[in-house]
Order: sequence, then structure tokens, then C-alpha cells
Amino acid sequence: MRRDGRVADSLLALLSRDWLGVPVAVLVAGVGGALVGKGAAWAVALGGIVVAVGVLLGAGAVRHLVLVAREARVNPPPGRLVDVGGHRMHVLAEGEAGGGPTVVWMPGGHAPGEDFRELHTMLAARTRSVLVDRFGAGWSDVGPFPRTTAAEAEELLTALEGAGERPPFVFVGHSFGGLLVANAARRRPDLVAGLVLLDPTPLEVIAFAPRNRQLAGMRRGFLLTAVRQLFGAHRGPGCRTGQGCAAASVFAELSPSGLARVGWETVVYDEDLGDLPLVLVIPRDLIGGEAVLAGARDPVEAERLARFYLRSRVRYLAASSASRLVHTPEGTGHDFPHEAAEFVVGVVGELVRELRAVSP
Repeated sequence: MRRDGRVADSLLALLSRDWLGVPVAVLVAGVGGALVGKGAAWAVALGGIVVAVGVLLGAGAVRHLVLVAREARVNPPPGRLVDVGGHRMHVLAEGEAGGGPTVVWMPGGHAPGEDFRELHTMLAARTRSVLVDRFGAGWSDVGPFPRTTAAEAEELLTALEGAGERPPFVFVGHSFGGLLVANAARRRPDLVAGLVLLDPTPLEVIAFAPRNRQLAGMRRGFLLTAVRQLFGAHRGPGCRTGQGCAAASVFAELSPSGLARVGWETVVYDEDLGDLPLVLVIPRDLIGGEAVLAGARDPVEAERLARFYLRSRVRYLAASSASRLVHTPEGTGHDFPHEAAEFVVGVVGELVRELRAVSP
């Protein structure tokens, strides 16, 4: 890895420590005190301002630590904390497999497993269902840096084993989570009975589409949120700085240069999954993607963009010789797991029933 990558990882790891705000505030106040000590009028005035800033930062940093401690006390993990490489990963498993496969959910972005709690609860009434918090999300520790899809695929498999969950598994992943579970299946096909990919992220749209300022903006947003949290400028749950840092780290893959570094370990290519049963669930059109098409220079380019994104959506069908396509309900877009939860649970439940029927 390049030297600037190591520096960025080190800075993210440092920023992910919730206590960092206190020494930073002390340092700022100390610089202000040194200026005041110079005695010159300008130095005293400037030093007083810097000291005041340090005091405000310190108050915010203490508030942040209090909120983090309060959240840990009133919102304990509902599942198990499993050791994965010296760090704790949260796994919540409920329901009975009943002789069939266990379903493992993975939300999109770098969201915690709790983001799919409704889907998990609905399915747990029929079969065994598992939510996993990736490192830096939910109740899991921040974990090591850099965060990568390849590493998270390995960590997911290790966490399931450590939690005592028995294969075979049906992995269900949405968006960026779909890319992750496809990677896990490629690594250990012997543990996987099937895949349900909910509009998974096709890396062609990162490598070959027009520059996506939204993704770059999201990464900056994660970092700014972490800094604000560090100094107490937040409220409510999810206040740990490590969550934004972990998301910013893994989102570094989502650029042409980032993908070039990790492509071989991250992209799931044609026939990589052999004859593993794969259900690809996607919307019929580009609902929610109007902003992308609006950025086209003319109608011809808009048509080309639409064709590119729609064709990229189906590329995962080539990853397995036993794949099939399912379209989401009319009017739903990329966020359909939240818009049509019963539909998603129905698709997953149908695959589980099929696999039970052919299981020895």
C-alpha cells in the first residue's frame, strides 16, 4: 500500500478513538496559554481566544464521552459479541433453522445489522435469521484499518463460526452489502446454500461511469460527522466516532483509483460462483436515479447513461450458472428493502423453501 494510504489509515484509526477530543482540547488550550504568556497585547488577545476555543472543545469532548457511555448503558447489545482477530463483532441470531439453511442479512452502505431488523424479525418466525454488525457499525468494535470489502467478507465468515452458527447459509445483501456477501460466497462456497442480492453494487458503475460526486461527498460527510461527534456536536444514538471513520475507510474503494487497487480481491467475476443458486432482485427502472440522468449533456447521453446503469444492474447474473432475475414491485427504487419489506422476505423465504426441498 502507498505511504499516503498508511498515513490516512493511521489518522482514521486515531480519529475513531472517542477519547481523542480531550487531549486535542488540552493541546489547543495549552497553545493559547503559551500565547498569553508572551505578554504582548496581540498575543494576549489571540491567546485568550484560543484558550476559549480549547475550553469549548474540551466541554464538547467530555459531553461526547458522557453520551457514548450513556448509550452503552441504556442500549446494550441484544446479541453476542464474538472475538474476530482480537476485536469484538456483534452477532444477533434468532429463530430455528428447521433443517434448512440459516439466513444472514447484510444492509447497504456501511449500516449496522439493525437497519434490517424488520426483515430479520419477520423471517425469524419461519427460519433461523442472523444480523451481523461489521466492524465500526452497530455494537461491534471499530476493528483494524483499513476497512475493505475483502477483509469484511473474511470477518463475516469468522464471526458466524465464532457465534456457533452452522452452515449452510443463505446470504442476503443489499447494495454495498450485496457486494460483500457475494465476496464471502466466492471465498467459501462450501458454506453457502444460496445468495439473494438486493440491487447489489456493480463495480462497473464506479470504474466506468461518469464521476460520481455523491460518493465522494458521502465519504467527506462521514469524516465531518466523526469530527463533530468527537467534540459533542451530536445527539441521539450512533454517536461513536468510529462508525464514520470505518465507513469513510471502506468507501475509499468506491472510486476508480480505489477500485484499481482492490479490484482482483473485490470484484465477483463471471462464473466465480459456479452453480450456486443466486437470486438477483432489482427495480425495473431508475427510480431514484433522476439526478444522474439530469446531469447528462443532452438526450443522447441521458439515454446512454440509462442503458449503462440498467445493464450494469444485471451483471451479477453471470456470476453463477444457476441465477435468476426477480423485479421489485412497481414504483419501488433502490431502497426497496425498506419500501417493500414483505416482498423481500417472501423472495428470501421462497429460496429457503426451495433449498429445503432439495436438501438431503
